[in-house]
Amino acid sequence: MKKLLTAAMLAAMSPVAVAAQEASLDDKINDAFAWSTGWFVTLIFNPLPFEIAGSSFPWIVMWLVIGATVFTIYFGLIQIRAFGHAISLVKGDYSDPNDAGEVSHFQALATALSGTVGLGNIAGVAVAVGIGGPGATFWMIFAGLLGMASKFTECTLGVKYRNEYADGSVSGGPMYYMTKGFKERNLPGGKVLAILFSIFCILGALGGGNMFQANQAHAQISGITGDYPGWITGLVFAVVVFAVIVGGIKSIARVTEKVVPFMGIMYVFVALIILLVNYDQIGWAFGQIWAGAFTGLGVAGGFVGALIQGFKRAAFSNEAGVGSAAIAHSAVRTKEPITEGVVSLLEPFIDTVVICTMTALVITISGVLVVDPATGNYVLNEAGTGIQTADGSSGVQLTSAAFATGFSWFPYVLAIAVILFAFSTMISWSYYGLKAWTYLVGEGQAQELAFKIIFCVFVVIGAAAELGAVIDFSDAMIFAMAVVNITALYFLMPIVKAEMNSYFGRLKSGEIVKHKH
Repeated sequence: MKKLLTAAMLAAMSPVAVAAQEASLDDKINDAFAWSTGWFVTLIFNPLPFEIAGSSFPWIVMWLVIGATVFTIYFGLIQIRAFGHAISLVKGDYSDPNDAGEVSHFQALATALSGTVGLGNIAGVAVAVGIGGPGATFWMIFAGLLGMASKFTECTLGVKYRNEYADGSVSGGPMYYMTKGFKERNLPGGKVLAILFSIFCILGALGGGNMFQANQAHAQISGITGDYPGWITGLVFAVVVFAVIVGGIKSIARVTEKVVPFMGIMYVFVALIILLVNYDQIGWAFGQIWAGAFTGLGVAGGFVGALIQGFKRAAFSNEAGVGSAAIAHSAVRTKEPITEGVVSLLEPFIDTVVICTMTALVITISGVLVVDPATGNYVLNEAGTGIQTADGSSGVQLTSAAFATGFSWFPYVLAIAVILFAFSTMISWSYYGLKAWTYLVGEGQAQELAFKIIFCVFVVIGAAAELGAVIDFSDAMIFAMAVVNITALYFLMPIVKAEMNSYFGRLKSGEIVKHKH
């Protein structure tokens, strides 16, 4: 009997058995988490109770698009009127080095961009075009342009109601303008909204802004180098991320102002080369985008399917209305809140209108989407849920295949881009989560260090574990931030309008002048 028990114990201790136990543990954690949080994920991403032309529309996307439309109308197309001035501000033409704050306009923009420019621009666009056809690109651009007004609103408030401390550091974001702004207008509920937003922000930062990024980076690296334990990738990322974030927003800004332009220019440069090589098809590609936006070109759901996919991708890509960017922009050196609102409207333009459109154009002209030569319409896959692709790929693999038609070595460039996108997103979201954390537990070096250590532990967990339900939950948390944030923006937008009228009035009269550097 003892021999049998010993044999059983030895068998249980074999590597295969241990691996099986670990796998089952992962599955158990995932299942338990899905069971306890699935209701919240369903609540946030639930479609509207009715279909539009046979297509479902998540209510959270409608919430973001309606908010962006309201702000666009209320502020009189501010994204068009102030675009030129935004570029002047980023160049530093109006920057006074004596103003309170920690980073320049350009650094604040780069930090916020690093939190949004990422896998959504690579994999997400491929999903949108793969389901909604090239026409989804038109609606993606349209929603991105509307989202510029949302960013303008939230980032102006972020600076106006930030806390400025004696050591020169600042803390700002939705939780501060919810508390102070509501109090200023004698409105109830500001503190409750701020606490809810902070909780959602912390959980979203640990999941979607951290674990998901580490997980995808490991998948991309191991796809090229061969399979190896995820904790190794996680540990390397954790060490590098900690080295950056331990220095605070100034350290983060110094890194993002170099990484973001590099990764953005590298990605757009490769896309431009492919477009130039196929210059004779660029006109045709734009024709496909225009025609598909209003006819659907035979894709699932017709033009409404293209519209839904475009709106959904823009909302998930640039995070306009989520409130996260207001935290980064609050650290800017300025005494005029409206200036950072103006600078921030460039963010959805760069993220969605420029980078996402580049991805969509390359996919369209590459020939990876199968077209019926007889009708000119796209051929649907067997399930009828999307367009048939040349090699059956989707998501990031579809983008990789599209770029590889121009350069066989592009998957290696894409791997570098994914690593840089993941890294920059993690360090930006660490700052968002940190500011939400210190709002709840109080300011101080000990409190900050505790969160930074927790964040880096989650980097390792994210790279090593396959916890799909955790990622779904954290994504839901990020969009729950938008529910709370846009609610607050509706109540506070008259304050932004007063700031806007005052600033542009003084700019026009010559009271506000450029600074010599």
